[in-house]
Amino acid sequence: MKIFLKALIIFLGLVITILPQSKVGTTSANFLTIPVGPRAAAMGGAFIAEANDVYGAYWNPGGLSRIGRIEFSASFSEWIVGTRHNWFGLSYALSEDDAVAISINQLDYGEDDITTPYQPDGTGQKWSASDLSLSLSYAKNLTDRFSIGGSVKYINQKIWNESASAFALDVGLLFYTELPGLRIGMNISNFGTEMQLAGDDLLQPYDIDPTDAGNNSNIASNLSTDTWTLPLVFAVGVAYDFINTEDLKFTLETDAVYPNNQTGYVNLGGEFSWNNMVFFRGGFNSLGKSGRQGGLSAGIGIHYDFGGFFAKVDYSYTDFGIFNAIQRVAFTIGL
Repeated sequence: MKIFLKALIIFLGLVITILPQSKVGTTSANFLTIPVGPRAAAMGGAFIAEANDVYGAYWNPGGLSRIGRIEFSASFSEWIVGTRHNWFGLSYALSEDDAVAISINQLDYGEDDITTPYQPDGTGQKWSASDLSLSLSYAKNLTDRFSIGGSVKYINQKIWNESASAFALDVGLLFYTELPGLRIGMNISNFGTEMQLAGDDLLQPYDIDPTDAGNNSNIASNLSTDTWTLPLVFAVGVAYDFINTEDLKFTLETDAVYPNNQTGYVNLGGEFSWNNMVFFRGGFNSLGKSGRQGGLSAGIGIHYDFGGFFAKVDYSYTDFGIFNAIQRVAFTIGL
């Protein structure tokens, strides 16, 4: 308990220092805030204090050391306006008390025709855009109740010939309280460097002295774009197992989320499982969020243990208002 309190004080001190740096509507790499995985999405994005599978690498790396096995998962979804959001993760238990994970977070905008005022039907070329994050995570159980973890991320955004890169850090805590079934989780994500676009299209000819007819009017120049901060997010969650028997389990969780690029909000969710084989989930996300679209979510999951390994299939449906619905599916195997 003393170790948890010391870590909590340091953690909250960091949060108090950096959260007042509000950047409402002015952050880059906002794909980092897209909920990952159908299980967490079906629970309304309330997953900070649950985080007991490979998706903890995104939601709360402090939970990775509680998995105790090897897990690989791939999640796919059709995101808004024809984009595709994919996530891949692999976690590995080094021992009973620590684990590592690697993950890939990708948003693909696809391709579109390049048009000009003189060629409105297209030039025959296409442009594309994509976002990518590569993460390496580590977690350790400091006691039988308290664990801590962190992730180092490389982030890249690309649009046609321009791209920008950054590095970021996530830190998560997970605490199993003395009250059976009650867990508290905290996570701060995307604390890192700023992003600035650079590329061939920013190289332009420039006349440094238009009044001098004898100078070189086509000196190579490089246009400088603005720098943008990452979407810093602090989240704290509480989960409680209201039912936890050999055949049945029912968990409720609520998360309070404080991003630096929009108003704070609350996520609510629950999961009911039978025989650790069939799962029913539901939730509501973004309560209190300004300009929220939709919010209701639901999902199911099938988990089968083959003895030497297990396999899971998860599905979620999330109402997204004027953007219709977001459907996610994930396939997971583990040893």
